[in-house]
Amino acid sequence: MKLPRDVSAADLEKALNRNFGYHFSRQVGSHRRLTSIKTGTQHHLTVPAHDPLKSGTLRAILGEVAEYHGLSITEVLTTLSL
Repeated sequence: MKLPRDVSAADLEKALNRNFGYHFSRQVGSHRRLTSIKTGTQHHLTVPAHDPLKSGTLRAILGEVAEYHGLSITEVLTTLSL
């Protein structure tokens, strides 16, 4: 599945919150940290507050989410419906 090219950090953050329970925990400069708690463990993502996100950055973030939740990147993209 092709990655979308026009995803902003704000849109990605909203989709991750709605579908995977990630919430904003802190910000340093233009980088926002999102945290998810699953089965007692925390998972942190750092998302640069850019519009749009570069495709490599988006792929890396989606890869981290996929690995943490035991899914493929395609399944994460389908769930997020970006």
